[in-house]
Amino acid sequence: MAGINRSHALNRSQAKANQSLGKECVFISHHKSDLEDCIKIADYLMKANIDVYLDEYDYDLKEQVQIQNAKGVVQCISKGINNSSHMLCVLSRNTIQSKWVPWEIGYGYDKTDLGAITLKGIAEASLPDYLKTVRIIRGTQSLNQYISDVVGYSKEYLKMYNRINEHNVISHQLDNVLDWKL
Repeated sequence: MAGINRSHALNRSQAKANQSLGKECVFISHHKSDLEDCIKIADYLMKANIDVYLDEYDYDLKEQVQIQNAKGVVQCISKGINNSSHMLCVLSRNTIQSKWVPWEIGYGYDKTDLGAITLKGIAEASLPDYLKTVRIIRGTQSLNQYISDVVGYSKEYLKMYNRINEHNVISHQLDNVLDWKL
């Protein structure tokens, strides 16, 4: 069984069922230019049987953005955060330019278990001060530990059932997105 992207209209009924059962959901806060990397992270989380909210398939949100309805955008984002148990802020050089990421973090700070994940090559010194107070995921090894903590199963159990992958001699599917050893 895999997690779902709760923002996708086709998943609405399953999203409601999963939420009513208390299944974990990670809201992925990001700058739009990092979407490709965020999709890879979301896929990895869903493989671990964690639901995500990644706005790529939130067509209500896209409509509000297109018609430049700021109140509608806020309502859509708020709904995604309110229906999530966790939030991961994806940190890149682009995040600093984001208009929405700081707002999402502020809104979700007390509503979710907030963490941040740094994309490949982002130095710890470049992190904004307001994120230095939350859990920082610095690479694939720490993402695997984060997943273990979220779902409540050991990394060994998750590896045994192919929910997470260790790095092997050749590669890991997130090598182009995250540092490994951090």
